[in-house]
Amino acid sequence: MSNGKNIFNKLFIFEMANNHMGEVEHGIKIIRMFQEACKGFDFKFAFKFQYRDLDTFIHPDFKSRTDIKYVKRFMETNITEEQKKLLKDEAKKLGFSAICTPFDENSVALIEKHDYDIVKIASCSFTDWPLLERIAQTDKPIIASTAGASLEDIDKVVSFFEHRDKVICLMHCVGEYPTKRENLQLNQIDLLRTRYPEISIGYSTHESPDNTDAVGIAVGKGATVFERHVGVKTEKYDLNAYSSSPEHVSAWLKSAAGAFEMCGISGKRYDGTDKERSDLRGLQRGIFAKGPIKKGEKISAANTFCAIPNVEKQIVANEMSKYMEYIADRDIEKNGPVLLTDVTTSNLRDKVLKIINQVKTILVESRVALPNRMEMEISHHYGIDKFYEWGATIINCINREYCKKLIILLPGQNHPIHYHSKKEETFHVLFGDMGVHLDGVDKECKAGDMIIVERGKKHSFSSKKGAIFEEISTTHYKDDSFYDDKEVINNTNRKTALTFWADWLLKPIS
Repeated sequence: MSNGKNIFNKLFIFEMANNHMGEVEHGIKIIRMFQEACKGFDFKFAFKFQYRDLDTFIHPDFKSRTDIKYVKRFMETNITEEQKKLLKDEAKKLGFSAICTPFDENSVALIEKHDYDIVKIASCSFTDWPLLERIAQTDKPIIASTAGASLEDIDKVVSFFEHRDKVICLMHCVGEYPTKRENLQLNQIDLLRTRYPEISIGYSTHESPDNTDAVGIAVGKGATVFERHVGVKTEKYDLNAYSSSPEHVSAWLKSAAGAFEMCGISGKRYDGTDKERSDLRGLQRGIFAKGPIKKGEKISAANTFCAIPNVEKQIVANEMSKYMEYIADRDIEKNGPVLLTDVTTSNLRDKVLKIINQVKTILVESRVALPNRMEMEISHHYGIDKFYEWGATIINCINREYCKKLIILLPGQNHPIHYHSKKEETFHVLFGDMGVHLDGVDKECKAGDMIIVERGKKHSFSSKKGAIFEEISTTHYKDDSFYDDKEVINNTNRKTALTFWADWLLKPIS
């Protein structure tokens, strides 16, 4: 079902109902006066009319009754088909969209004949299934008011129109004329928007005409369509307690315009202003050298400190993400600011996220049980760009007098030759295939195999299709890995550390 976000965006509907009082001239006067009230507002506007085929809508035995409020009202303000068309054409001529509420099936046919833009379903007809079936046969977008409807009924009506691929807008509405402030129930807009996120949600008002607060609140809650009863007071005709004059509507529209202005953009994050960015930048802590930093050294928390004030082009604390890598291009003196012009910058986020998602895939496939929170290291011995050829992902489980790690090898990965002088290791293959080179001997391993690596024994490992193995050892020391390749030894930035959460296995990581 199309969501109709365009046609239902900032649409303001003027409901004439029977306020034409049965006189076409008075109806035309209303349309023209409200066309003047709309000038200067960047909204879409529509006039809404009501059609009833009184020959069938009112039981023949009751047509002459004047003691029944609605029968009397509808009979006294009835106009001919030609007069109805005149009002609709006047609204279209003055730039309004034309909307009509049918209360019976014959009126739907007349709406089609008069070529209205949108069909409106009144709250009293919300679950009038014979009428809804007939409306669904039209090719027109639909607005439906929900006053008095249960959530179950709204679900049914939404499903009914969804299955017929109709464009629909739901209107929060309270069927109390006029509606007291304490009965407006504007939080229902939140409910409807949350429950039906693909459908436009509007607000049909019956509050006092001098209430301009409610429309601003409705705007703030995300309503995009707004409806209000309108009319013009004359010596002959008065206005009811819930219909607005042109002056009332002008104030109503100003309130809505102000609310839209204050709410700003929707659906995406705002960019902010230059002043906002400047003001915030002035309060951010700059990065300074804790001691002398040599050319080629990585900028990190270990060799820097944060303080104000910062200077122009200085790296600030907000830019010291674990994914941002800064390598000094020149020597930086103690207490000196670390400037962007002094470093080579790399943003590792996209590369790290790609690695995490691939590691996640093999972890899910292996069904290895994990704790909820884990410290992870991405080892990229020759740089992160060569990670898929040379590297491994290490989950540090525990490191006391004994140590346990989970090591994940992606398909085709190798880990360079090295040895340890302090710790002794046992590898237990949990998943996949693993090639181990140990003390000059190559061995192919599978899930369940165990390999003991004694102190001082050179070893490396790899996998053709991917593997997960436990490394169980004595205490791990950071300075206890000795590599044959000097390029690895000289790469002091060969690890990226982060925290891995088990629920990442259940959701996309971005």
